[in-house]
Amino acid sequence: MDAAPITDPHPPSAELAYAGVAALGQALEAGETTSAELTEALLARIAALDTAGPRLHAVLAVDEAAVEVARQRDAERAAKAVCGPLHGIPVLVKDNLDTAGFASTAGSLALASHPPTADSSAVRQLRAAGAVVLGKTNLSEWANFRGVHASSGWSAVGGQTRNPFALDRSPGGSSSGSGAAVAAGLAPLAVGTETDGSILCPAAVAGLVGMKPTVGLVSRGGVVPIAASQDTPGPMARSVLDAATLLGALTGADPADPACARQPADLPADYRPFCRPDGLVGRRIGVPRAAGSERARFRFSGYHSAADALFDGAVAALRAAGATVVETVEVPGAEEVVESEDDLVVLCHEFHAGLDSYLAARAAASRGGPRSLAEVIEFNSAHADAELAFFGQELLARAVATGGLDDAAYRGARARELERSTVRGIDHALDGSGIDALAVLTTSPAWLIDHVNGDAFLGAGYSIAAVAGYPSITVPIGTVHGLPVGLAFLGRAWSEGVLFSLAAGLEAALGLVLRPGYPPASTLA
Repeated sequence: MDAAPITDPHPPSAELAYAGVAALGQALEAGETTSAELTEALLARIAALDTAGPRLHAVLAVDEAAVEVARQRDAERAAKAVCGPLHGIPVLVKDNLDTAGFASTAGSLALASHPPTADSSAVRQLRAAGAVVLGKTNLSEWANFRGVHASSGWSAVGGQTRNPFALDRSPGGSSSGSGAAVAAGLAPLAVGTETDGSILCPAAVAGLVGMKPTVGLVSRGGVVPIAASQDTPGPMARSVLDAATLLGALTGADPADPACARQPADLPADYRPFCRPDGLVGRRIGVPRAAGSERARFRFSGYHSAADALFDGAVAALRAAGATVVETVEVPGAEEVVESEDDLVVLCHEFHAGLDSYLAARAAASRGGPRSLAEVIEFNSAHADAELAFFGQELLARAVATGGLDDAAYRGARARELERSTVRGIDHALDGSGIDALAVLTTSPAWLIDHVNGDAFLGAGYSIAAVAGYPSITVPIGTVHGLPVGLAFLGRAWSEGVLFSLAAGLEAALGLVLRPGYPPASTLA
């Protein structure tokens, strides 16, 4: 693991910038600071690191009313009307979640001129929990579902987000700005969204904890959709406890999202009690060692030797912290999941249907903007100099050519992928081996930003959970040449509490504190 002295680019905000949510709450309660002071300090930090300085391009827009909202939170605290642990805590939100008064662009200029008129369900939940919505974060345009040679973290609205651990390296995607912002201390928490890796990947390459919840645990109401069977908002944070705190504020039933009807009656309202340093004691964890051919983009491990070495060390730490590790676990459906075209068939069909519905409703409410995917494609073609300068819109074109969700090709592909990822995938592995979760290498260290060739993506272990709609969480396990690497736990549906226990146990066992140094390039040992 690399070690080098870190000089913070904005010392006046450094102490507050890296405080955890519990510590910030204690400081607010003790009167050592106020929510308004905290919000002002983070806005100054965004100006110093995101707009100037390293120019991370992580934040698309800040809320001009954030300081006033923070003052209201201070007044509520003084009146003993604190809503919960996020009361007065600033949070950044990915710009594909509708936020009234913000463009909520999904990174596309097509959506920039007609903002939504209402908050998404997740943003309403944050406000109800007392959080201060600080602003909106940049992302891979259309959540990385536009062209085949895309560069993660680039959008026509926000430009290229950069990784604070090395400015020439990718921030991952598609929740790129959310990951870079939290890693840089621009906010203690951020909300991302994931279809397949869009929380776990940027969290891992930025040295963060990120969780993709079970589909249906957090409402997708008011979220620009990709795929109804896989999409979900989720938390990104610098610690397991902070991620659990944010998830608790985001969860809840919502008639606007039919997937929420699947929620069990006994779901926890608060995930913080699961975050115990002894969370690995007595647990059984499976470690599958391969999935797919050498060319497969989604594999459990084996695509980066230095990252594999960190992963092996983390597996040893699991054992030392009291877990039983089963390294003979088999996931028979994994190879077909990662190599089949069925998942792309599902994504294209669901994207077309979901986006047409979302855009029609948004255009009607805001009295403008594109009303369908076809109109987005037309907009991009008409504004090619800005929108199509670096890569095309092949995925949009493939999606718009699909039929509806009653199409036999879609229904067959979805059934096969669900069977591979659950019955012959995670359910088979966990039930057959009597284990609590799988542990996999999240992804490789961050690759170079390349607007000519696109992402040089090597592999990732989270895809099977994403396709199943099951939860996963990534935890930092070290660095390679200064670039963070994560381990991901994959679990069965609604097992977020178990995953938080495992993640907290690993976090405690490793004792890592990763802080970015904003170098122009990664360090070489």
